[in-house]
Amino acid sequence: MTEWIEAHPAPPAPMRMESLDLEGLAVGKHRVAIELADDPAGRPVFAPALVAKGSKPGPVVGLTAAVHGNEINGMPTIHRLFARIPPEELAGTVVGVTIVNLPGYLRFKRQFPDGADLNRIMPGKPDGNESQIYAHRVKTRILDGFDILFDLHTASFGRVNTLYVRADMTHAATANIARAIGAQIIVHNAGADGSVRGTVAALGKPAITIEIGDPQVVDGAKIRASRIGIRDALESLGMLPPDDQQAPATGIECRSSQWLYTDAGGVLEVPLELAQRVEAGDFVARLYDAWGAKIRTYRAPWAGIVVGKSTNPVARAGARIVHLGVVGPP
Repeated sequence: MTEWIEAHPAPPAPMRMESLDLEGLAVGKHRVAIELADDPAGRPVFAPALVAKGSKPGPVVGLTAAVHGNEINGMPTIHRLFARIPPEELAGTVVGVTIVNLPGYLRFKRQFPDGADLNRIMPGKPDGNESQIYAHRVKTRILDGFDILFDLHTASFGRVNTLYVRADMTHAATANIARAIGAQIIVHNAGADGSVRGTVAALGKPAITIEIGDPQVVDGAKIRASRIGIRDALESLGMLPPDDQQAPATGIECRSSQWLYTDAGGVLEVPLELAQRVEAGDFVARLYDAWGAKIRTYRAPWAGIVVGKSTNPVARAGARIVHLGVVGPP
């Protein structure tokens, strides 16, 4: 071993499972690998997961990360949360699946290798194509074992997000969990969209999505805020006693949100700040042609708040400009 590399003790090998099986686990923390598929060499493809099984009865709360393979802030959020969960004080079980879309993660890609978006084809099919089978096994082998879901995401390439939550705010139990996170913005969204969250919510279970910053980076500030907020949500469920870190007060709630899109191609400038309020008619972006002539000025069609925005100046016709939330109750 070279002098500048410090080796640490090898961690225990993960327990292999065909599907999430919590009954046989002892109180404490466990490393598990849930089999979801086989690769072309016949090797099993596993979803890595952490399990904290409490000493007292309670619900099973699941956290899922990297459903999109390049959205990785959820991984360290889970890691840092689990480091602060004492099983002897925990009522129930917390499961953190750190990489759902392992094939996409290994390719640094949002999509599954066949081009499908796993978060749009749930709950998949047992006898479908490659991505449909994988999605079906995610549901039946992992998601069906949860009573409550926190699905952790980030923005996609070329975009930035506030720290915000998507949730069905007409579902009381879901709304309570969403508000406990302390996010900057909460967007009401029923979730019937082929998503992981929508699949769990369709079973009548509380499920929220937490958007934690930007893709293929580790954003320490948003990870810390998310970790504190999720811990607060677990405390609100009676699963853990309060600790000395508390999320800020509930952020701004929106009854809906929508992206604005360009109607032409060019060089896009979006000078708005995240979480900035705009009024109907306010300037939001400009589009220039390749010679520098201004060809479009875009204005807000309604009053709202900036949930996210594009950071990619290279815009085709139909490119995203800004994600505007409409403030108010659902």
